[in-house]
Amino acid sequence: VQLQASGGGLVQTGDSLRLSCAPSGLTSGLCTMGWFRQAPGKEREFVAAIRRAFGTPYYADSVKGRSTISRDNARNTVYLQMNSLKPDDTAVYYCAASSGCLISSSYSSDIRYNYWGQGTLVTVSS
Repeated sequence: VQLQASGGGLVQTGDSLRLSCAPSGLTSGLCTMGWFRQAPGKEREFVAAIRRAFGTPYYADSVKGRSTISRDNARNTVYLQMNSLKPDDTAVYYCAASSGCLISSSYSSDIRYNYWGQGTLVTVSS
């Protein structure tokens, strides 16, 4: 499985972006898909995750209320709509997928994800 993330770019404070993650290969077994990010000089952190079915989207507190994760199950593509962007949102955003159907307490644990994309850079200027 390969994950292709796209949609990053340079935006201004208050703008919106939509990130996309399209998997290829044997994608039928991808139950949980999510986004993580890593800012310069910081550790990678969880952003949001969603299961293929019967799962409530889960968000980090830092993006809750400003972001929406969604999934096109027919394509196994996951999207992250980010609104009201702030300079603190500047980071490389990584798409991740797990063959396991994670529970909410595990969504934010990066070791639970089997597959990772190459990342897409989001830069928010002040």
